[in-house]
Amino acid sequence: MQDLISKAETLLEALPYIQRFAGRTFVVKYGGSFMDSPDPAVRTGVARDIVFLEAVEINPVVVHGGGKAITRAMEKAGLKPRFVQGQRVTDQATVEIVHSVLSHEINPEIVATINKLGGLAKGIAGPEVFRCRKLSVKGEDGAELDLGFVGEVVEVNTGPLEDCIARGITPVISPTARGFDGALYNCNADVAAAMTAIALKAKRLVFMSDVPGLLRDAADPSSVMPQVKTADIEDLKRAGVVDKGMIPKVDSAVAAILAGVDKVSFVDGRVPHSVLLEIFTDAGNRTEIVR
Repeated sequence: MQDLISKAETLLEALPYIQRFAGRTFVVKYGGSFMDSPDPAVRTGVARDIVFLEAVEINPVVVHGGGKAITRAMEKAGLKPRFVQGQRVTDQATVEIVHSVLSHEINPEIVATINKLGGLAKGIAGPEVFRCRKLSVKGEDGAELDLGFVGEVVEVNTGPLEDCIARGITPVISPTARGFDGALYNCNADVAAAMTAIALKAKRLVFMSDVPGLLRDAADPSSVMPQVKTADIEDLKRAGVVDKGMIPKVDSAVAAILAGVDKVSFVDGRVPHSVLLEIFTDAGNRTEIVR
């Protein structure tokens, strides 16, 4: 009986959040090594969370990554992955592999999993909704570095996304984009998710990855910073707390906050139901970026 009472108390704790967020849009960036877990419960856990959000009339929008799967596909094709400043150098052959893996393998798998669990999801290839410019990156000497077909999402066509939301369907979007030159580009999924949140005027943006949050000490998983204000980000960069691959993620979070998204959270996707813990409990399990 006590177990049943505890379950009821958990539901009651979630009630004010369900009431507050019903009808609002939440963007979830789904990425990290947990996407490749051999444990089906880990792989389907995020999908179950998405189905729950649908059930309580929150409008989830998913932007996913898939870096490890891309690397495996490249190696199978005899291509050696190369990274510069955390960005995958992407030639013509590589961008075709990136798009194939993200839009035609991972995306349909996520959609099928959500639908199998009783949700409603639709896959959308990034070029259908994302426009990008070629990413500009400079080396230590200040010279421009050419990373090939690597883009930065700057425009989101919200029409197909809003149509899905109006029909109670979760859009699941891959992070490739069409450039203004008509070419296909590989884009950072964090930036794509933030631009999606901004364009849809989302209430919340949740970044899922395989770290417990923003760490003050990268070697110490217990050094998670529960809350970080946007005004403190530059100091954290100078201190080296935010560096390398965290820079575009954190910069995207700041851009989303400044554009009107209420809160951006970094959660550990390896923790079961981390999205639900973040949204529907008093404590949460993350780092949150706030104004």
